[in-house]
Amino acid sequence: MDIDARGPRFGAAVTTVVLAVVLVTGSAWLLAWQTLAFALGAAGGPARSPYGWAFRTLVRPRIGPPTAFESPRPPRFAQAVGLVFAVLGLAGYALGPQWLGLAATGAALAAAFLNAAFGYCLGCEMYLLVRRVTVRTE
Repeated sequence: MDIDARGPRFGAAVTTVVLAVVLVTGSAWLLAWQTLAFALGAAGGPARSPYGWAFRTLVRPRIGPPTAFESPRPPRFAQAVGLVFAVLGLAGYALGPQWLGLAATGAALAAAFLNAAFGYCLGCEMYLLVRRVTVRTE
């Protein structure tokens, strides 16, 4: 079942804010929250993440029905990529070295910002590239 294309972009906007606050404050707890959000999105798809729930219940009723849909697979893969970077960042903040936390969080922030501001989902593009390569080799 396809999802409202605006949902992942909303989630990316919230993620951008959360990760920016993590970089400013160095809060491992807030990054742990974002790691959980990525894990839920990677396991159940973007609609099962906390930001997907917020979009469905709080935002979507106020902005009207969707006009564009997309497959949930690329955004789900993007959530898994975000999860990897969040885990690395969490390890850096909690265990050290701190530069690892900053770099991994900054990379995740850059990807989330690209999606939120420009609609360019880096993780989705990675998914599509891997899929094209896999289809060609089969």
